[in-house]
Amino acid sequence: MTGTDGQAGTDSQAGTDGQTGTAGRTGPDAVTGMDGRTGPDDATGTHDPAGLQDAGDDLFARVFLARVVEPGDEVAGRWIRELGAVEVARRLWNGGPQLTGVTDKRWAGLCARAQLLEAGRDLAVARDAGVRFVCPGDVEWPAQLDDLGDARPIGLWVRGEPNLRMLALKSVAVVGARACTEYGAHMAATLAAGLAERGWVVVSGGAYGVDGAAHRGALGATGVTVAVLACGVDRPYPRGHAELIRRIAEQGLVVGELPPGEHPTPSRFILRNRVIAALTRGTVVVEAAYRSGSLVTARAAQRLGRHTIGVPGPATSALSAGVHELLRGDAVLVTDAAEVVELVGGMGELAPDRRGPVLPRDLLEPAAQRVLAALPGNRAAPPGQIARGAQTTEDDAIARLYELRALGYVERHGDGWKLTRQAMISVRPDRGRR
Repeated sequence: MTGTDGQAGTDSQAGTDGQTGTAGRTGPDAVTGMDGRTGPDDATGTHDPAGLQDAGDDLFARVFLARVVEPGDEVAGRWIRELGAVEVARRLWNGGPQLTGVTDKRWAGLCARAQLLEAGRDLAVARDAGVRFVCPGDVEWPAQLDDLGDARPIGLWVRGEPNLRMLALKSVAVVGARACTEYGAHMAATLAAGLAERGWVVVSGGAYGVDGAAHRGALGATGVTVAVLACGVDRPYPRGHAELIRRIAEQGLVVGELPPGEHPTPSRFILRNRVIAALTRGTVVVEAAYRSGSLVTARAAQRLGRHTIGVPGPATSALSAGVHELLRGDAVLVTDAAEVVELVGGMGELAPDRRGPVLPRDLLEPAAQRVLAALPGNRAAPPGQIARGAQTTEDDAIARLYELRALGYVERHGDGWKLTRQAMISVRPDRGRR
């Protein structure tokens, strides 16, 4: 709670307000931090947003910055890396001294925005919605997000029970067109179900089309799926997926960079995709036109050294044109979940060999196969002619012909030999049409 001098009292200290870890940070006394604006925090009279001098100040600073700064802002990320979240939040709150890398106009806009924000209120809303805030360095923070460098999220709002870091360790992104075809929806759902059955977590963006099909495929296989949203995790978007996102939160996780109540914008969708790419071991693109946002995810995965994977479609389909362009580059073509796991999984997790059915004639010895191939398709032939065609002796050809007769491939006509009707169909169907 806030003391009479405007400073956060002992109740705001970690351990006395229920702040027992990432999930425990949204306890009831934690909401008072940002409300300590009205009094000075020291002899200079400088305001102290969220009690930033206290032990738990990094949490409040990052919650504060998550509203002031847009996702993926690399300039702000550099500030945080060099000065720390607390110092950056304090300067924005106090209006200076100005940090480098932005114009005076931009700095004034950020400072003006900072004056209207209250981190404690965001934490209270999050607590009521069953949402927690995960910061870099927390036990639950997925370390692979650090690969984004200064574009790393300031923090993530997480809705759902499982541990985000543990789910991300074995996860694959399945993304694609919103206006997908039946083929695209089928492939996304089938791939996601296959991955879930093999113990992999399916990550997508919760959108219509391929994203929704992927989430449903994983849920239908009683697997775990993660939706990374471009808005506050307490407000489902699109609204038509409200029930789906509720199910995802119950069976997996709903994750986002934006504070509670925030709405999506086109730029936020694009920036959200970098989180999907960094969070997972690989990105599978199912149907994507040349300007599809899912290609942004795939290219981000390439830059981060993740596997980039594509599901082919008809060569005439505009919705598959972007995928085919990826496949002409460094992306790998897959057709099912086993092939995805072969790429992103551990050593020895190989997809089965792809081959046609084994036919009885495939089991013949090579010499018998040559004799069988030497018989004409539309008439009987004498043993000498067959022997010459098989490049063997006449006695050997006759011995092989008797073997083939016992197996039903040939029959004797006087002094000659002829293929049976069944052999003509199964062995040399082209000759049967002459």
